[in-house]
Amino acid sequence: MQQEKWKQPRSSSPSAGCFECCIKCLGGVPYASLVATILCFSGVALFCGCGHVALTGTLTMLENHFSRITSDHATLAAVIQIFQYIIYGIASFFFVYAILLLGEGFYTTSAIKKELQSDFKTTICGRCITAFFMFLTYIFALVFIAIFCFTAIPVFLFFNMWNTCAAMRSPDSNITYPDSVCVDVRQYGVIPLNATPGKACGTTLTDICSTSEFYLSYHLYIVALAGAGATVIALIHYLMILAANWAYLKTAASTHDYQDIKTKDDQDLEAEARSKDGQNSSSYS
Repeated sequence: MQQEKWKQPRSSSPSAGCFECCIKCLGGVPYASLVATILCFSGVALFCGCGHVALTGTLTMLENHFSRITSDHATLAAVIQIFQYIIYGIASFFFVYAILLLGEGFYTTSAIKKELQSDFKTTICGRCITAFFMFLTYIFALVFIAIFCFTAIPVFLFFNMWNTCAAMRSPDSNITYPDSVCVDVRQYGVIPLNATPGKACGTTLTDICSTSEFYLSYHLYIVALAGAGATVIALIHYLMILAANWAYLKTAASTHDYQDIKTKDDQDLEAEARSKDGQNSSSYS
């Protein structure tokens, strides 16, 4: 007997399979959380990196021009060192926390996809985790708003000093006695009132404004302020995402429970109708 040759169906092209896989993977990416994570990473990196270097430059400038006695700025040096350690902790913590929030975004996106496929299985624990992250993000947003305001203080001080030096250099300025124009950092509480010399006047002040420590620290404080602002925006973005996710998960869970109850009631009604039909048929026979 002649054997028949079976033709196997042609498999789909590898490119089509890769395209479908890419579309499926891209559909599960929480883009809002991803954008907030990138913004948070960028803001924290700018704030921590620039703030650390700016604090070091500020201490160097004070030691060289405003407080030449070590005991006068010993407390300030200790405070700056503490701030630098805090910056290390902020950078490490927010790196991990942003990853956790991104993971929560993937969890919620996966739950939503399952709901669309009528396989929604979110739990109370999952909703509580989202609510807990929302509470923490709210607290951290308030903390970083305070950090943003605190970072604006050195920017304001350096800006005033920069404007004073620019006014002294301007050919249109009518300053008769340049040595009478001074910047006294002791009045800001940065160093003690008995620190020597404590202030800079005239050409000494313009020379300080021309140093690399002043120029670099001033601009790094500006960048650090921008990084703190970006982090605040990222945390607010996270807060909106978490609030929307929590509300959606709660609504979807309630809807799913309602559908389960309705399906069970419909099945009970059908079973009761079938039992009545069976009783009627038996009574006619």
